[in-house]
Amino acid sequence: MCVVNLLLTMDLDDERVAKRRKTMLEDDHGVGQQTTTEMETLPHEIIVDILSRLPITSLVQFKFVCKGWRALAQDPLLADMQLSWKAPTTNPCLILHCDFPIRNQLYFVDLSVHNHDKDKVKRLYVPFQPSMPEFDVVGTCNGLLCLSDSLYNDALYVYNPFTIDFMELPKSRQYSDQEVVFGFGFHPKTKQYKVVKIVYYRNTSSSSYSRARRVVYPQSDVQVFTLGTSAWRSLGKVAYQLIRRPSEALVNGRLHWVSRPRRYYPARRLMSFDLEDEQFREVPKPDCGGLNRCNFHLCVLRGFLAAAVYGNYGKLEIWVMKDYNVKESWIKEFSIGAYMPKCLKQNLVRDRPLKIWKNPSNGKVVRLLCLLDNGEILLEYKNRVLVSYDPKKGKFTDLVFQGIPHWFQTVVHEGSFNWINTPS
Repeated sequence: MCVVNLLLTMDLDDERVAKRRKTMLEDDHGVGQQTTTEMETLPHEIIVDILSRLPITSLVQFKFVCKGWRALAQDPLLADMQLSWKAPTTNPCLILHCDFPIRNQLYFVDLSVHNHDKDKVKRLYVPFQPSMPEFDVVGTCNGLLCLSDSLYNDALYVYNPFTIDFMELPKSRQYSDQEVVFGFGFHPKTKQYKVVKIVYYRNTSSSSYSRARRVVYPQSDVQVFTLGTSAWRSLGKVAYQLIRRPSEALVNGRLHWVSRPRRYYPARRLMSFDLEDEQFREVPKPDCGGLNRCNFHLCVLRGFLAAAVYGNYGKLEIWVMKDYNVKESWIKEFSIGAYMPKCLKQNLVRDRPLKIWKNPSNGKVVRLLCLLDNGEILLEYKNRVLVSYDPKKGKFTDLVFQGIPHWFQTVVHEGSFNWINTPS
């Protein structure tokens, strides 16, 4: 069935599909005769429970069979059950963000074991792309993506790539010379989604530009937007300089970043922002020297905060915090040796885009993505290849997907029909 391909590349006229099915029923059973499928005789709660266990690609096809099934797919109970049923061990849906060579695109591959098209990459439709052709992925949470304008930092959208629902957020305060750090997440207690925008800026009217290699932005402004409200709120200054990349880990309703080293405090810190009380706090680091340098990144592994620390010659250590905010609970769970995928061995830089691809991995060869339900570790190499690693056998497997873009950044996503009810 090719409905999903049509949906993901263009708007599908679902009324035409429903009319075609209606005509077929009239021909077979007589005009106006009603037919009832066996599934429709089941209790509503059982039907929704069954649907909530299907891969997101199957649900997208289900949605366009007829009006009655479309109504089932739009039932808010289905989205709630999708999110509650999915365990941290369930294979995710991967969003591939490609901004090379020119126009930004989003692709996806569903790794669910019951998905027959799991080896195929499909392009997603971004309905607001004409007004924001260049964008960054701020974050993903409960089936929702947050995208920001990568050219001007003045536009933000929250978007469900499988229902095509989206909302544009109000504009926030801008500064003439600034850099921005974003975060997007949900707190399970307050049931609220929030976008965090940390703006570092300087007053260029009273001082000339510095000739130093890295421009210093001494002033800051923390801005928060709660989805469902009408305006941004300013929380004032922040005492920490965070690395300029979106939050890499949402754990226990807290967003996490890594701080930049400061003149009198060179060690890097793990910082969290609680989406409930909106306070910054320092999180204890594991006892490994790599976290004092910039050769690591944060991740979420089966609901736990994790740090991937780079070693010599492309080696990787994975540390996991088993009891949140307890320093002694950090353990080194995996050690991954050096590896280079076959397609990268020939020439690493032969067709590498120059200053076009915004690579947040700071030139590192490998990036940790997630754990798969079979116990293997999913890795991304040089924004070009996805690789699974079996820690028991010490074996690497290059994953081949039909239609995968040449350059991409992988976002571990939880596909669902979730959306946010906002006041009209």
